[in-house]
Amino acid sequence: MTTKLSRMYGMDIFSDSGKFIGNAQDFILDTESGEVVRVLLEPLPSSKDEAKRVLREKSVMYKNVKSVEDVIVVAKVTTGE
Repeated sequence: MTTKLSRMYGMDIFSDSGKFIGNAQDFILDTESGEVVRVLLEPLPSSKDEAKRVLREKSVMYKNVKSVEDVIVVAKVTTGE
């Protein structure tokens, strides 16, 4: 699956069971592979402790994304794996 990140910003994120999770606010990329690793539900703050919290509580692993159409559908509801 390929799509432009600019298209994904602000998209609604739902679980595959239909539960609204949040909106795509930012992304974490693997600079070596060029692949998306995480979708963040809020922007990554500059504070190290706050950044850890966002990664733990307000993100979903991109490997759990099942589809990107009008919304982003993820296989698991758990955030911050």
